[in-house]
Formats: sequence, C-alpha cells, structure tokens
Amino acid sequence: MGAPAGPSGDRTERYDRGDRPEREHTQSVKARLRAKARKKARKQKKKGFIRRKVCRFCADSTLTIEYRDPKTLRLFVSETGKMIPRRISGNCARHQRPLALAIKRARHLALLPTSSNYL
Repeated sequence: MGAPAGPSGDRTERYDRGDRPEREHTQSVKARLRAKARKKARKQKKKGFIRRKVCRFCADSTLTIEYRDPKTLRLFVSETGKMIPRRISGNCARHQRPLALAIKRARHLALLPTSSNYL
C-alpha cells in the first residue's frame, strides 16, 4: 500500500503526501463513513483528564436504597422511564443490583412511572 513499484519491482519512484496520483473511490460509502467516525473518535480520545465516576452510595453511607423513597430512585431513572445503566450513573455493581430491584418494586407500587407516557 506504499508507493508504486517501478519496472524492476523496486520502489524507486516515491510520492510525497501532496503528489500522490488521484485514486478512484474504491471504498463504499459505508466504509468511508466508518473511517471518518474512527478519525473523529481518535481526535476526541486525545482530550485531557476525564474524572472517574464514583458510586453515590459508597461515597455517602447515609444514603439508603429503598423502594419507598422515589425521590432518590428518580435520580437513576431517565426521562423515558428507563433505568440508567452503571456505566453512565457511576454506581458500583454492589449497589446497582439492589437499586434495580428497588426501582422495579417502586414501579410495581406505582411510585415510579413504568414508561415515558406517565411522566
């Protein structure tokens, strides 16, 4: 995929970045979009320090996970009524499991909405 080989097979004729001959588009549209997305992701990855998410329940021991407390549970439910996953909320696995159970129980008792239609 480097410079084209000469008549004897060696790469005598090299091109600089700007001198390369125009190639026809051999990539599909989808492949070009994927390449563009990868390039964008690499650019974004070079940004500075990203703060690590901390579990609220580990940080504050006074917070308890109870289905009877919809005010606390509402922080972990999206606008559409779905539970927010661990990777987004920052909860640890130890607290995400009882939190999910409490949200389900609160939904069953109609303390929390089951879908976005009821928000």
